[in-house]
Amino acid sequence: QDSPLKAVQMLWVNLIMDTLASLALATEPPTEELLQRRPHGRDHPLVSPTMLRNILGHALYQLLVIFTFLFAGAGGPTGTHGNPRESGG
Repeated sequence: QDSPLKAVQMLWVNLIMDTLASLALATEPPTEELLQRRPHGRDHPLVSPTMLRNILGHALYQLLVIFTFLFAGAGGPTGTHGNPRESGG
């Protein structure tokens, strides 16, 4: 079985995606409030309760959408859920 992407192609995809993400983070200037804030201590959690709530909320939303498409989807014009062998044609 041959991989759809070769190793060099995977490296290029990784390089491009990481570059775009780092540019998005680097182009926003820091605010004065952020620069004057004291650093967080070692015993403070990395993920705050608000961040955890947002992460779990988005995960549940995405699961709901995916399972809705998976189990309640019409399956397209043939009604076979994407399996051409079941369409009879």
